[in-house]
Amino acid sequence: MDMNASYTSFVAVGDSFTEGMSDLLPDGTYRGWADVLASRLAARSPGFRYANLAVRGKLIGQIVDEQVESAAALQADVVTLVGGLNDTLRPKCDMGMVRGRLEEAVERLAPSCKTLVLMRSPGRNGPVMDRFRPRMEELFALVDDLAGRHGAVVADLYGAPSLGDPRLWDIDRLHLTAEGHRRVAEAVWQTLGLPAESDWRTPMGAAVPVRWSTRRIEDVRFAKQHLVPWIGRRLTGRSSGDGRHGAQFDAASGRAFWITPANPADPGPVTSWFRDDEPQGA
Repeated sequence: MDMNASYTSFVAVGDSFTEGMSDLLPDGTYRGWADVLASRLAARSPGFRYANLAVRGKLIGQIVDEQVESAAALQADVVTLVGGLNDTLRPKCDMGMVRGRLEEAVERLAPSCKTLVLMRSPGRNGPVMDRFRPRMEELFALVDDLAGRHGAVVADLYGAPSLGDPRLWDIDRLHLTAEGHRRVAEAVWQTLGLPAESDWRTPMGAAVPVRWSTRRIEDVRFAKQHLVPWIGRRLTGRSSGDGRHGAQFDAASGRAFWITPANPADPGPVTSWFRDDEPQGA
């Protein structure tokens, strides 16, 4: 790909991974890899526009029904689509349905943008993830197939052992830390053909041994604060994303909107944005 490529707009579609959990900012909002990537792309392209439509907890059917059409309408240079993993982590998962809905999303998004980025998502190591690994790998095989058939590119995070390091994952063991999100942003940056700024695959340094008692305390805290509520939502059909909308989605109008850098002259990664109310696709 062209190492000097310029991208003037970017739309992110997906679930909590793309929304940015658990890269928490001081004001209580999340940043995440998509925001980091957008800030870096904006520094290369005057007039850059961005929209993150991702919402935590969404299944692939909800992503298709609630985000894909709005994303396609924006006619962006780059669209990232990450979805289906939440489905594979459910006790009962219809993989045929997941395949059909993901293919539907790709078929709608690929013609609407210049570059569609799909992803083989990272997964931390451990017995819980091992239980669902066959489904995950079936999903990722489909991602590779769809990319080949529709001219998309794939950021292969699953194939990077370094991203399985527990230190890159938050206490909930489902979402990346700020450093994990930074590495994902760099991976997508390079997938877009842009010059590497770091090696996101580099393993972290040797870990300080953790005492057995400390690990058990962490396990109990994880179960109480995250695992039990997560199981409760699965059993009752609720989701952490119920009633939520993407950061750049206007529920009143049912349309997505762009944000653009507040200071177009800023030479570094953009940290401040404002809403751009030009019509969709403009």
